[in-house]
Amino acid sequence: MKADRPLALYRQLRGQPLWRLLAADTGPTVLALLQTHLYDADRNLPASILHERIEHDLEQLRNRGEDWPQTAQLYVARWLAEGYLERRFPPGSKEEEYELATSTVDAIRYVASLTRPHNAATESRLGLVIGALARLADDTDADKERRIARLRTEQERIAQEISDIELGTFQVLAESAALERTREIIALADNLAGDFRRVRDQFEQLNRNLRERIMDNDGNRGEVLDALFAGIDVISESEAGRTFSAFWRLLTDPVQSATLDDALDQLMSRDFVAALDADERRFLLRLTRTLLDQGGMVHDVLQSFARSLKNFVQSREFIEQRRLNQLLRKAQRAALALKDEVKATEALHYTLPLTSSRLASLSQWVLHDPALQALPDRMAESDAAPLDLTMIGDLVAQSEIDFRSLRENVGSVLDVRSQASIGEVLCVFPASQGLGSVLGLLALGARHGIVGESGETVAWIGGDGIARQARIPLIYFLKEKLSDIRAGT
Repeated sequence: MKADRPLALYRQLRGQPLWRLLAADTGPTVLALLQTHLYDADRNLPASILHERIEHDLEQLRNRGEDWPQTAQLYVARWLAEGYLERRFPPGSKEEEYELATSTVDAIRYVASLTRPHNAATESRLGLVIGALARLADDTDADKERRIARLRTEQERIAQEISDIELGTFQVLAESAALERTREIIALADNLAGDFRRVRDQFEQLNRNLRERIMDNDGNRGEVLDALFAGIDVISESEAGRTFSAFWRLLTDPVQSATLDDALDQLMSRDFVAALDADERRFLLRLTRTLLDQGGMVHDVLQSFARSLKNFVQSREFIEQRRLNQLLRKAQRAALALKDEVKATEALHYTLPLTSSRLASLSQWVLHDPALQALPDRMAESDAAPLDLTMIGDLVAQSEIDFRSLRENVGSVLDVRSQASIGEVLCVFPASQGLGSVLGLLALGARHGIVGESGETVAWIGGDGIARQARIPLIYFLKEKLSDIRAGT
């Protein structure tokens, strides 16, 4: 039967979280709850806040007569087990956080596309296809004469268009066509922002696969181990890693970023933008920040996985894990050898001894008493040192970083450009407190900036008058966060 192959594929997909969520009797309610709390407004929430909000919505559903007898904690745990949610514990956080699984995001996007379907065929979509195919044909053409002829034809067309503009005979795109093209761009950008979650999942799977290859390799050295011992970031050098690194470099390139910001500013000033929905206008206004935030999240995950895999190998922790795997396999082989001799219902007549570790209650611990180590004589009081306002000001300037001035400096630079690195800020406003100013800018960048892929070199004059320089991470301050930087929030 010719349908055997798609039938097997669809049956396999039927067991995946996306299909199970769409096919569930409670699917509409679950989708609505998860979309409201973890997609429309927030993308991740602490467990306590998510439970509280879900419980509030469930109470309203019960008042309408719907059957939701269990607590929000139990439903969230069930959705986590079903693969609709993902749970993470961010460093420094006091509780776990929940976010949507990639399959749930795809389900929400699919249902949303049903409520607002695209036109079957539009001029802008056809133009995108034709333009992409034409560029692909040009870029892959190895014939020098044809490429020169095409460029000359394009040069003549541009010259004619300039002449028409100078004569005032040019045509402006109609409002309907502009709206259609704008919505196509929004759809493409929205899909691009959503792809970051799928890229992060690819890195997580790659990290697990590499660890499994290290554990399953019985030899002294393997391909992954050789690469890691040679100092190569296996995850960053993978196909997915190189693809995302190229995208991240393009996204954080100052020229490309400035081009995107200028295009968005000009687009938002057009009259036809008023015909867009409020959500569409909000999406365009936040496009740069959304791409940088989502891309920065994936970049941090990529770097974290690469570091953790290196530490896993350099600390020789994989050797102990490999030995544990070997013991488990040995036990499994022994169990398989005995499965025909020993039945599950037979008594083994074997006593398993308990651990010999001695356990003690915390209540038996004795607190440390500092009085037992106190000196026999009382401490003598010394005379107070003479101080004046000038000395106090100098001490404060030496001991505290002037964040107020640093925020004003960053704001002054961002008033005239869309983004700036720490080195660019120091070029305009030299480090008045030496290394303290550099550390202060790093602290502001860690809170309000976006970390780039490489680093940069900064210089300052120390209190002793000696010029110094250091290599620091490449951190960008963005104009979109100017209000937060100046407010110090």
